[in-house]
Amino acid sequence: MIKKLLIANRGEIACRIIKTANKLGIATVAVYSDADKHAQHVQLADEAVHIGRAPSKESYLDMARIMAAVKQTGADAVHPGYGFLSENAAFASLLAKENVIFIGPPEAAIKAMGSKSAAKQIMEEAGVPLVPGYHGDEQQEAFLQKIADEMGYPVLLKAAAGGGGKGMRQVWSAEDFSSALAAAKREAITSFGDDIMLVEKYLTAPRHVEIQVFCDTHGNGVYLFERDCSVQRRHQKVIEEAPAPGMTEALRKGMGEAALNAASAIGYVGAGTVEFLLDSDGSYYFMEMNTRLQVEHPVTEMITGEDLVEWQIRVAEGRVLPKHQDQLTLSGHAFEARIYAEDPAKDFLPATGKLECLSPPQQSRYVRVDTGVVQGDEVSVYYDPMIAKLIVWGENREEALRRLLNALSEYYIDGVTTNIPFLSKIAASEPFQQEKITTTFIETHYDTLFPGDLVLPPHFLPAMAMLIVQTRDGAVTASKGSNSPWSLNNQWRLNSHVEQTVTLAHGSDTYEVKLSRPSHQSATAPVTWHAQCQQHRWEVSACVTDDELLITIDGHQQRFAWSGGQEQFTLFTTAGNVVFEPVLPDLGDTDSQQAETGFEAPMNGTIVAVMVSPEQQVKKGDTLLIMEAMKMEHNITAPADGQVLAVFYQPGELVDGGETLLEFKANE
Repeated sequence: MIKKLLIANRGEIACRIIKTANKLGIATVAVYSDADKHAQHVQLADEAVHIGRAPSKESYLDMARIMAAVKQTGADAVHPGYGFLSENAAFASLLAKENVIFIGPPEAAIKAMGSKSAAKQIMEEAGVPLVPGYHGDEQQEAFLQKIADEMGYPVLLKAAAGGGGKGMRQVWSAEDFSSALAAAKREAITSFGDDIMLVEKYLTAPRHVEIQVFCDTHGNGVYLFERDCSVQRRHQKVIEEAPAPGMTEALRKGMGEAALNAASAIGYVGAGTVEFLLDSDGSYYFMEMNTRLQVEHPVTEMITGEDLVEWQIRVAEGRVLPKHQDQLTLSGHAFEARIYAEDPAKDFLPATGKLECLSPPQQSRYVRVDTGVVQGDEVSVYYDPMIAKLIVWGENREEALRRLLNALSEYYIDGVTTNIPFLSKIAASEPFQQEKITTTFIETHYDTLFPGDLVLPPHFLPAMAMLIVQTRDGAVTASKGSNSPWSLNNQWRLNSHVEQTVTLAHGSDTYEVKLSRPSHQSATAPVTWHAQCQQHRWEVSACVTDDELLITIDGHQQRFAWSGGQEQFTLFTTAGNVVFEPVLPDLGDTDSQQAETGFEAPMNGTIVAVMVSPEQQVKKGDTLLIMEAMKMEHNITAPADGQVLAVFYQPGELVDGGETLLEFKANE
């Protein structure tokens, strides 16, 4: 029996594991880096041990430090979560030598699936269908390109040791092969320390369907149905669901048995996921097997009623699987939406910063939020920018989708840019609702999902103006019971007509909203204002609390959540987050001669390649330099034909977000 469990991970998955361990009466140990000293997983665990600096190579990937924490605390088991050391065979071996239980598969199984090329060979021998491709050891660029040329484009380059979409590139023509291979190899080295690549035929419109398998040490194995993970960006999943839409019982049984064959071929034990590409004709092809718990495991838990972490612990203790295949039942439909700090409109550029406002929807038997952060926490540059996983369940797909949209509309985050509005667009889109999903869903429906800047509905203007006025003049305090005339929201004064103009900025636009009301209105009655902006006129009354604006515009009452104040406000609406700023009078202290900015780093990161030199002429779209941040590469490109005047950083150098990387002059 496991008595004390060390979680060799961080964030939401560490919190998730602690929850089940607590339920089972198992003591928990968290590990943390400098950046995670006050993190939630540290607060929730019974004990916590510092293991190094913020970079994961110096903390969460440092096996020696984690083993020291195991010995220091007397933990008799380690759960690796996902990512970091979860699929590291050497780590599993090290734990075995120290007689510490690894809550994962045997070392041999990890090794077998750790190399995608070796895994393909094993699966071929086990009779599992494979995508056509090259999975061998020859890695010369000319040889790999010859394979791709013969196979026909498009092809997919994939790191043999990869996962999570890292070290992968689609190549659509022979001309792009060399640069794509170099980029994939760089990313693979950074993420896995191994740049061996596979070349596979790229199916243009498949679905990504994966089977959850579980095996014990007594020879038993089951599959807990399937998940559809087709909606992806950067080869990373965005929204997952279970069961897969349109899945027949025959296809489910065929894919499930193929997945168990794959697990049996490598002597698998524990939780694993066998990932397939499912073509439109019902053909399916093995992609890879993840020898760990998946990020999206909650949707399987929601439709089966099983706790997969508890299953992992049971199997690691040597017990038999809790259920046989015929005892497993599938009930209802579930979605998981990954809430990320990122900007979808800027090619999903990760965002960092403080979570000034973090208010998730209320949890229930239908709505679940798995997270590792609370309001006031920082989204760090050092780790994946996922804030939370929002999981919903319904009796059927339509009901679950309705709950997902409602929960997204009640998820309020301010301080960092998030993908919540983008997730809502996906879930509300007609193709998604009609189950027309493939791995190219986002690219195929780009115009629908990226309609451009939010067109500000005119009625938002008086709402924004009233929020500014009431927070500035004490209405929030008044809403909590103050009767002082200095705290009232009615612009109280002796005699005279009450008038004022509120100037606010939204994006690049500035608006003047004129507010007025008769002075004879009772100070204790609801205050009615007349608002005017451009050709629009409204009759408005409002009440503000710390986090909510209740406003009536021309007899239409609406309720908005909000955050911020003083310098910037965010109004959370069904159309998206509306960020605006009060514009103060120019008192002459603003420098009107703003210097022209250069090419700025989008965030803290490392320069991995400089493609140009000073005085070099370049064409629009040419890559000037490449920086790596938050485990992803970002290309800085030329916005026009021109000349590079200076380059301020070299490969390997660290750069802070906002720093000027180079100087560029566009041609006249």
